Amino acid sequence: MNAHDTAPVPPPGCPAHGSGARVPLHGTEFAADPQAYYEYLRHYGAAAPVELAPGVEATLVTDYAAALQLLQDSGSFRKDARRWRAFNEGKVGPDSPVAPLLAYRPNCMFADGADHLRLRQAVTDSMAKVDTRRLSRSTEQISGYLIAQFRGRGSADLLGDYAKQLPLFVFNELFGCPADIGDRVLFGISGMFDGVNADKATAVLFQAVGELVALKRSKPGDDVTSWLMQHEAGLTDEEMVHQLALLLGAGAEPLRNLIGNTLHRLLTHERYAREGGLIDEALDDTLWENPPMSNYAPHYPAADTELAGQRLQAGDLVLVSFAAANTGPALRASRQAGSNRAHLAWSAGPHACPSKEPARHITVTAIEHLFNELPDVELAVPEDSLTWRPGPFNRALATLPARFTPVRSGRRGDPQPGSGAAEPDKAAGPARPAERSGMWSQFLNWLTR
Repeated sequence: MNAHDTAPVPPPGCPAHGSGARVPLHGTEFAADPQAYYEYLRHYGAAAPVELAPGVEATLVTDYAAALQLLQDSGSFRKDARRWRAFNEGKVGPDSPVAPLLAYRPNCMFADGADHLRLRQAVTDSMAKVDTRRLSRSTEQISGYLIAQFRGRGSADLLGDYAKQLPLFVFNELFGCPADIGDRVLFGISGMFDGVNADKATAVLFQAVGELVALKRSKPGDDVTSWLMQHEAGLTDEEMVHQLALLLGAGAEPLRNLIGNTLHRLLTHERYAREGGLIDEALDDTLWENPPMSNYAPHYPAADTELAGQRLQAGDLVLVSFAAANTGPALRASRQAGSNRAHLAWSAGPHACPSKEPARHITVTAIEHLFNELPDVELAVPEDSLTWRPGPFNRALATLPARFTPVRSGRRGDPQPGSGAAEPDKAAGPARPAERSGMWSQFLNWLTR
């Protein structure tokens, strides 16, 4: 057997098969079996040529050691997306489907040096003030409200009806959003990530966050928005709007996927059902093997350089594959040695996730409460019939259908099936009466009944 016989080939259906083209990380084939793609990409070495969307080229780091080098070397690799050469040369336009998550915005994720330190410290200090008991109480209340929408039916989509909604509601409470602003925040974030009227949704989100900033300037409260505003960093109104939009948007989508992917693992692996009480372990296993952000952390070389033997030009787009690094040989050995949290799901270095502990706490609380309320919940379809949403960045199911024994409403005023209380496309409209009937408003009304 010669070397040619053992050389890896692209997965079936991969357009790179036999063509030498960049390996696409978009489309249903990649979404269906990303690990087959990562296994193939490893034959390039520590980094590989990929395509994020038609015409959008990048280098993807798949090796753990190389990923750490990239994430921790803020001198050689910068975050400011204004360095992105292909975007500056017009090879990638602002209308590209990946532009909303890659194009520059004046927030801490796209900042370097002193600017990053100032903005990041304000975010970290403000998030550190979140009280765990308050977070548990809010998560349980919101969980109870969402479960009340479907528990009498005996079936639900645990993605659309639960995992997608819960983080948005929790963040609205943490950031002190009143009803009319909160409804538009929900509408904006949902639309941005679902790709439904994304331009309009983005405009609605930034308009709502701008109103929230103006409100908290005049009437501060006991919430993350007010703490961020009062921080010694002295953020301007523009800086406040962009930090809040980042925290609300970038926090909600990964958390939705983390809850959904952990529920998927609990419902499809018999060991958890057999042994019970393993939500924390299932969460860690999910972060290792199915992280909610699979490929991200965009960086740009400050000058022509080399990374793990790969030549890179200044302004090249370089991403980290958290999913590939986590499941590669180096991390596999570390995990077998008992280091259960050495993975890169939270990223690493100066731009590591600032909300790791709140995210874990919300996920565990939400899943515990769901199982306590619906103890016999189970998957309603064969596991192999589930589909994953296409896209290069997120790892997310399209739906997670479940069934359980229907539970009669135990609370006067609970929403009834078919009431429209959880219909996202009614969350915000141009007229104020429509906004007041949105999801966040209905939750606040439910709390007072």
